Amino acid sequence: MNCSVLIIEDNLDLRLKLATVMEFLEHRHIIACGHGEWEPRLREAATVELVLLGSCSSARTLIEVFRALKTSDPYRPVLLVSEAGGSPKSNQEIEAGILGEIELPLRYKQFTGVLQKVDLYRQNRHEDGTPRSVELFRSLVGTSAGIKRIRKMIGMVAATDANVLITGESGTGKEVVARHLHYNSKRRSKPFVPVNCGAIPADLLESELFGHEKGAFTGAITARQGRFEMAEGGTLFLDEIGDMSLAMQVKLLRVLQDRTFERVGSNKSITADVRIVAATHVNLEEAIVKGTFREDLYYRLNVFPIEMPPLRERIEDLPLLVNDLLARLEHEGRGRLRLTDLCLESLTGYRWAGNIRELANLMERLAILYPGGVVDLHDLPEKYQAVELAERAPILVSVPHAEEVSSLPRLPRGGIDLKEHLNNIEYTMIKQALDEAHWVVANAARRLNMGRTTLVEKMKKFGMHRAEETVNG
Repeated sequence: MNCSVLIIEDNLDLRLKLATVMEFLEHRHIIACGHGEWEPRLREAATVELVLLGSCSSARTLIEVFRALKTSDPYRPVLLVSEAGGSPKSNQEIEAGILGEIELPLRYKQFTGVLQKVDLYRQNRHEDGTPRSVELFRSLVGTSAGIKRIRKMIGMVAATDANVLITGESGTGKEVVARHLHYNSKRRSKPFVPVNCGAIPADLLESELFGHEKGAFTGAITARQGRFEMAEGGTLFLDEIGDMSLAMQVKLLRVLQDRTFERVGSNKSITADVRIVAATHVNLEEAIVKGTFREDLYYRLNVFPIEMPPLRERIEDLPLLVNDLLARLEHEGRGRLRLTDLCLESLTGYRWAGNIRELANLMERLAILYPGGVVDLHDLPEKYQAVELAERAPILVSVPHAEEVSSLPRLPRGGIDLKEHLNNIEYTMIKQALDEAHWVVANAARRLNMGRTTLVEKMKKFGMHRAEETVNG
């Protein structure tokens, strides 16, 4: 991590010490000043990505400075510098708004641990500080009953701190749902930390989750924070929890029960204020019967279950998923790829064992093979071709645009809620126009060939707001 830093501290010795440590950690652009000087220094700076806020003449002055910092940029992370045990975090406004705290006297591992949290926070943000949008196309676009149920369940549980267990086949979008839960919760300003439990060797997972002290094992040359500490105040996403060893399950269960843990090689308890969202493709109830998963841990995690439907059970959503995927590829400069009706209909007849991940990979492959071109049935890899469709004449459609995908290739066997489907298409096109017009309503209205007042009314109908308005609201 290397970002521009503003240090606000009235104590000159401490100010110089903080600046020296930050320079040692390779932060090349550092502004250090007292509380009476920070505003003009901030205005003069090209950009400041992190603030270290230290002691000042009174608690009231500290609160005023904190409010001014948040007014100038509500997304810029602020770290509070204070004596251990003497923190002014008793003020609820400051406690809710800071990203972390640097305790005095300075300790290297605590200092670098807090900076790791800043790094995670910045990874989850755009360059302007606003939260990165969740890629809805991978799981939440659609009008099927299954996906409407998922959206409803997210709305019900997101604002709570209940543990959530997301189940479903690989590629159905379980992590996307986890990110939606985080970014629609009161913890959205804190880190979202994912861990793939199945990708980390069993003997290293304990250190990965809980951290370790220097010398705790061979190769532990420095102390290191674990994912629980990195996710403090936010959400820890435990992906592929079904692949976790029984020994590790016992340790995780204890953390969920006591809300405390110890680093490897330490006896000091650390409080864990994190929300747990877990996911797995494994049938955990069957795993319990086989003895490979603990029943008590299952009930701790399964407070609010969400089961992701496979793509083959919501195949009526495929045209809209393709629409969103190709629109994103076009936005990335891959060209305007077009699919024929026959091509789309063939894709709806495929079983999609890899679910939406497989669909996304196919669209990317086609964008590479036919940049800006037209994809017909014979252009698809052989396994995606439905032989019984081969003799039918192709009708050209351009998927990323509403006027050319105004009808589904076929009516689903179970029927369709036409009003809901048309509303979904209208919402998608309005959202795309607003994004392309950088949310200048008049420009978006021209792209949609409608009056500005009409577009404003439709935005109210769908509850559409800029991302920062939603977060601040």
